Amino acid sequence: MQDRAKVATPVTKLAVDTRPFSPYEWMLALRYLKARRNEGFISVLAGFSFLGILLGVFTLITVMAVMNGFRKELFTKILGVNGHVVVSKVGGDFDGYADAAQRLSKVPTVRTAIPLIEGQVMASTPVQALGCVVRGISADGIKALPLVANNIRFGTLDSFATDEGIAIGTRLANSLRVNVGDTVTLVSPRGATTPFGTAPRIKPYKVLAVFEMGMSEYDRSMIFMPLPHAQRFFNKGDTVDVLEVLVTDPETVAEQVPAMRQVSDPSLHFSDWRQRNESFFTVLEVERNMMFIILSVIVLVAAFNIISGLMMLVKDKGRDIGILRTMGASQGAIMRIFLITGASIGVVGTIAGAILGILFCWKIDEIRHFVAWLTNTQLFNPEIYYLTRLPADINVHTTGAIIIMALVLSVLATLYPSWRASRLDPVDALRYE
Repeated sequence: MQDRAKVATPVTKLAVDTRPFSPYEWMLALRYLKARRNEGFISVLAGFSFLGILLGVFTLITVMAVMNGFRKELFTKILGVNGHVVVSKVGGDFDGYADAAQRLSKVPTVRTAIPLIEGQVMASTPVQALGCVVRGISADGIKALPLVANNIRFGTLDSFATDEGIAIGTRLANSLRVNVGDTVTLVSPRGATTPFGTAPRIKPYKVLAVFEMGMSEYDRSMIFMPLPHAQRFFNKGDTVDVLEVLVTDPETVAEQVPAMRQVSDPSLHFSDWRQRNESFFTVLEVERNMMFIILSVIVLVAAFNIISGLMMLVKDKGRDIGILRTMGASQGAIMRIFLITGASIGVVGTIAGAILGILFCWKIDEIRHFVAWLTNTQLFNPEIYYLTRLPADINVHTTGAIIIMALVLSVLATLYPSWRASRLDPVDALRYE
């Protein structure tokens, strides 16, 4: 009995003195990742787990970046040509708009207030006739819209305030087959009133500039006209339809509207961009969240592969576990060895998937062009998707959340097999050896 006690003492001391995650634990864990000749199936499972984590993280990062890119691009395009707050007059024509715009401009958060007239017309040339939207705007107003002013492809806006001309989009110019200096005839159904009814107003205008905003709907249907000419063309007199207010921070526009109401006439109605596009951006947000949930299943399936692979590895390494336990390895050491083995698959797969996803998003438009050339198909039709290029915005918070989720699932997947390995009785493990 005394001899047995003497033998047991150093074993217990060795188990207590072993530091967690010591070098020998890492050595054994990494050795178990290398397949031997009779462990091929376990190696295949580990490979599938690695590929599953890699593809899951890669797909999630890519899809979420494209969804964020769509939201950002549409947000930029819509707010780049429309006001953040639209001010209209209730119960009458909007006269005195200059005074209202001046008072609104004194609000600290307001950049500018743009008087605007909007009406539908038919734009025609000898080769084509299309329905369009005319926006009557001042020269200062159109220059305050960087999406238009900074994307003039042909011509210039320098004479926009003095010449009787218009600015049109590239797609509209191509459809009408006109260029800078050519004439486009605009037809409005709301013309002069005669004893025989309302006669349509028909007037030719010279093309002063051709812009390309990058959103096919705007480039195909929008026409900008100097405000005084638009007032005459639509019989508005000295009135406008609305004032479009641009603020410094569109994200907090709802908090800025009360200050605008305080300096304005009570008959004015205010609606911000969130109210006007609420359903549109809500659909994008719901679609984004659902895609994240659905694609997360790929990572979850890969985590289950890690569980099954580790369970088989534990069963196959029962003899090794028994020997380690009799040599003094603690239950915690055994658990950490198999935890490192399984977590290594998830960590390496997550890092590889993240790098691959970021590189793919970085060159996504070039890849789209290459695939379109290779397959001789149009993969991203601007007529359907509104945008002329495939956007991808790698959001740091979203990408970080994906990586953390994959790492957490990978570690959680190793806990149960590792716990089972640590609870293995060395006597049972070595009984039939």
